[in-house]
Amino acid sequence: MAPGNILVADDDAAIRTVLSQALSRAGYDVRTTGNAATLWRWVQSGEGDLVITDVVMPDENAFELLPKMKKSRPNLPIIVMSAQNTFMTAIKASERGAYDYLPKPFDLRELVSIVGRAMSEPKNRVGTAPNADLEGMPFVGRSPAMQEIYRALARLMQTDLTVMISGESGTGKELVARALHDYGKRKKGPFVAINMAAIPRDLIESELFGHEKGAFTGANQRSAGRFEQAEGGTLFLDEIGDMPLEAQTRLLRVLQQGEYATVGGRSAIKTNVRIIAATNKDLSGLIRQGLFREDLFFRLNVVPLRLPPLRERLEDIGDLAQHFFALAAAEGLPLKRIEPDALDRLKRYRWPGNIRELENLTRRLAALYPQEAVTGQLVDMELGGDSPAIVPGYIAAPNAGHQRPTEPHPTLAGAIERHLSELFREHGASLPPPGLYHRVLREIEYPLISAALAATRGNQIKAAALLGLNRNTLRKKVRNLDITSMRAPR
Repeated sequence: MAPGNILVADDDAAIRTVLSQALSRAGYDVRTTGNAATLWRWVQSGEGDLVITDVVMPDENAFELLPKMKKSRPNLPIIVMSAQNTFMTAIKASERGAYDYLPKPFDLRELVSIVGRAMSEPKNRVGTAPNADLEGMPFVGRSPAMQEIYRALARLMQTDLTVMISGESGTGKELVARALHDYGKRKKGPFVAINMAAIPRDLIESELFGHEKGAFTGANQRSAGRFEQAEGGTLFLDEIGDMPLEAQTRLLRVLQQGEYATVGGRSAIKTNVRIIAATNKDLSGLIRQGLFREDLFFRLNVVPLRLPPLRERLEDIGDLAQHFFALAAAEGLPLKRIEPDALDRLKRYRWPGNIRELENLTRRLAALYPQEAVTGQLVDMELGGDSPAIVPGYIAAPNAGHQRPTEPHPTLAGAIERHLSELFREHGASLPPPGLYHRVLREIEYPLISAALAATRGNQIKAAALLGLNRNTLRKKVRNLDITSMRAPR
């Protein structure tokens, strides 16, 4: 006996055949059609236990049909497929009551797994009403890595689950947090962001929870904290790894009990906010070093969401660059187009600053150069050289032309190589004096450790964490290298 009946609608006969065969092998009865009218007739007559439909069909868009199907049969699971693989496609599918969304091309095994999960769940899922405010596109990119982000966001929009966003600087963590708010159930409430790394550590508790008049020197009047400002909405805690332990303890109480007290206050204040946190640090490493509370991590990490760095989504660079050029043109700068050799150069760059660095580059190119076409030479000039093999940060191409990269060529390695070449040239045919290894190592370690200590204001525990060293190892190196300056950089 078959476990269920599935209706498949897609105007591509090949896709209908592939889906029919895969689902039939899994034991389902399958009925297929190439138009929306037939699908709608089947649904109205009560046929099918699950629907799989493409978005674009010859007679009607599935997003127009979805609300009608959900109104007619609220508990019917509907899986939407689409080659229009954008964030808004995923959001529209979720808003119109789809059980799940799959970008084309998709993995057949994944689709069969989703069908099995949908068929085994209680038939009490009711779709939400369409959102009339779905305009604009907060994200750009159609890479597989971004498709996973879109699908995850679509599932999270109508929940109040706490989300932990991780990713390198410049990957768009606040953009994701804002999207969760702007397209979620709390969109009518305030969105309040606080960056832990940008606030003096002794003021973070006051910034978060507010303070009473006279609570500390300079507290001349009562001040509302970010929790109070975000009431009914979303509080975005950026760079959560920089939060002091004392503030972590107070935040944990808020997450556990749903209440807090102002600095200098005695009464508990109930709070109703959604928490979204973000970090570019390894919180697991900070936990091992005693710099981040493990219990707080588990409270914040209910739904982990990792944003890919730009080097993991190189196929999106062309769309992103054109998007940023269009934004620059909307601000009055000349509209640019990217030549193929320029796009090739962009895809071979390592992008340490991620999307933020790409946006800054496009703005410079739009502002500084009169020509409409952005060439590879212009890109090389702006990124610091005239050959992709030696431009700092480039991924070196093995041969000339537009081949894809194979070996990284980091900035530091290139600088060391040039330094050693100069050193050998200075000595001509003779070898440099003995001890070259330790000499070069010292030249690297001294500024690296000094910079880490300066950045952490001389705190060796934090500097060790920043460098990934054991504290005792760092202390020994500081002593051996005779590092005494620990002032914060200006």
